[in-house]
Amino acid sequence: MLILVVVIVILLLFIAYKLFWNMVKPQVQHTFDSIGLSDNEKAANGPIPGDISLYMKEWECCQELEMPGYLKGLNTAEIGNGERSGLFPCATFTGSWDGPNEVFAWRSETSYESCTYINNRKPGELYIVGGDFPPLKGTVPPGPYVAKADATTGKQVWRTYLENANVSGRWIGNPNLNFHENGLIIIAWSNQIVQIDPETGLILKHKFLPGGPAPIENVNYKHLTIAPDGTIILKDQTRPLGSDLQGTMAIVDGTRKGLKQPNSNLLAIDPNSLEILDEMALKEPASSPHIITMYNDKIAIYFGADMNAYRYFWDPIAKKLSKDDTWEVNAMMKGQTTAAAPSVIGDWIAIQTNGAGSEVLASTIVVVHKDDISRTNKIFPFGQLKKGEWSFCMPKPITDPENNMIYSADMGMKHVAGIKLDQETGDLELKFVANNITNTFQPLIGPKDKRVLLLTNIKQNVKLESIQIAMFTANYTEQLTWLDAATGRLLAESDFFEPLIPNSLTTPGYGGRVYFPTKKGFLVLHPLAKKQ
Repeated sequence: MLILVVVIVILLLFIAYKLFWNMVKPQVQHTFDSIGLSDNEKAANGPIPGDISLYMKEWECCQELEMPGYLKGLNTAEIGNGERSGLFPCATFTGSWDGPNEVFAWRSETSYESCTYINNRKPGELYIVGGDFPPLKGTVPPGPYVAKADATTGKQVWRTYLENANVSGRWIGNPNLNFHENGLIIIAWSNQIVQIDPETGLILKHKFLPGGPAPIENVNYKHLTIAPDGTIILKDQTRPLGSDLQGTMAIVDGTRKGLKQPNSNLLAIDPNSLEILDEMALKEPASSPHIITMYNDKIAIYFGADMNAYRYFWDPIAKKLSKDDTWEVNAMMKGQTTAAAPSVIGDWIAIQTNGAGSEVLASTIVVVHKDDISRTNKIFPFGQLKKGEWSFCMPKPITDPENNMIYSADMGMKHVAGIKLDQETGDLELKFVANNITNTFQPLIGPKDKRVLLLTNIKQNVKLESIQIAMFTANYTEQLTWLDAATGRLLAESDFFEPLIPNSLTTPGYGGRVYFPTKKGFLVLHPLAKKQ
């Protein structure tokens, strides 16, 4: 009898255990999964679709934009359009302008190693470039690759690898991701260019590219921009001679050591056949991207180089590139280094200096009139360098022509400035300085009267470590902040996550979301008014 009672008790305990465990197991698993998550991620507790009521409104807004040469969409070019303004007027800030905000975050379901650029085509679609920011030495991640993913979950649809430098030995740096008006992805890297079918990831065409003034192993055709007639205008970065390091940072490392950098090469390429239509060797190395806009009735190409800024023309009838000898600007002061990519702001071209860093002279914003290079003005938005300080402006100034605003980030001086341009006189007025440390772009979203500035912000793990060392070691965490673009007033801020890839972009997405690319993949961020 006693044995029977014991057996029944054990059976009841087993049944109770099974019932209890089945109820508690999901909660335990959720607890395990939550370990290491930030507060933003815990609050979201899953994928973020954003405000789905905005999708079609934003899509229809995009169809009204002037984007000649590009497929129309929220972010079908690396940073806006051929002018690379960084302005996304159809993207939405979904937080409050007057009250407190909170930010929700969730990580992509698929891991994307060394994720750098993310593009939206249609709502629901994401296209990703990764594997293109390798360490300076040692085994590198395979890439670059292009992948398509679900815009909410980040789950991969397809992935196409373009290179593996461990096998090929080629120099790998960042490429740009753009959608041509013909609907195809056209991307270049090292000494190659391809067309990719966005539906399947199939490589449709492939061509090798010439080295121009540089040895073929020292070129990276990163700078791909589309002219209004659809022609691909492509320029290479060059790795300093004697350097065998990997990644775009090899340029900064080599120039700091005094190694000679070969001059860059400019190509015009047919977007359908990928045949080279024309080629011109440039007078200097041009490590930062060019921009394309119209000047009177001509297609104008502007770029900054080590010492000067230049204007070239593309003639789509004659199929010829040409240099405009009337527009060659000595943009750098003694002690400053190469110009970051220029920006258009009305009748002016804005140029930012210290693209390769300086320990001698602080960065400046220089504006030059399109019609007359004698009409030039400059401002030191962050003052002068103090002893032991370093100035470094990696990407480019972002411009808002509708509001006559220029935004300049200097990672070395640990600030971002909002600067007002007087279109008539060229005078520059400092409107605000934000205490954000960032080495990436400063996208602008929303309509003219409610423009929002997206700024990342770095928090160093070792406060006494120089920011120069931190940049190479990535020994820091990083967040995204949303600011009133007119005043610099903080509207919302995310938690701190692992660092972005330097020179990458926090991409606006449909429904108020923003994508935050890192070495592990990307996070989806969504700001909303804080619940009371």
